[in-house]
Amino acid sequence: MNQLVINDNSFLRQFETRVNGHLAKIEYSSQERKVFLTKLVIPEEISSEGFHEEFIKSVLHHIQEKNLRVVPTSPQIAGFLRKNRQYKEMLPVGIRI
Repeated sequence: MNQLVINDNSFLRQFETRVNGHLAKIEYSSQERKVFLTKLVIPEEISSEGFHEEFIKSVLHHIQEKNLRVVPTSPQIAGFLRKNRQYKEMLPVGIRI
């Protein structure tokens, strides 16, 4: 899959990307150098397991580049982090998933 272009829409507090005219987004809130990923929204037209993973990875890389920590409050994102332990260092101290 091609590298997704992630837009940080800080006004709406969401990371977003457009695929075939459809908007996929991860809503977030931020506090003290932490980003709380609260909701994953992917339209059915572009929904697939491969796209879910690629989108979450792209958002995590975007957050990592800003040297921020991530707290997954969305069940889908927490599940992704459980399966992909290489992102464990992005969790704040004391947070386990």
